[in-house]
Amino acid sequence: MYESKDKMVSHPPHYQSKSGLEVIDVIKAFTEGLEGIEATDTGNIIKYACRWKNKNGIQDLEKILWYTQHLIDILKSKEDVCNE
Repeated sequence: MYESKDKMVSHPPHYQSKSGLEVIDVIKAFTEGLEGIEATDTGNIIKYACRWKNKNGIQDLEKILWYTQHLIDILKSKEDVCNE
């Protein structure tokens, strides 16, 4: 696996918990079995939820809302197609 000497590339602190848990590992665990846009939106929701306090504050919280609504819209459209 590629590792950069620059920690901001490979292990930025805003993507790590105080115990050293990395967001990428959390995303991997919680998107297992998801595909495509469902995995992408879920991963982004997790990413922004984990970093908001140490990175972009309210902007990251708004991104959580955006990706959540996007995922809801996708899932509802799939339900509509199945119910036709």
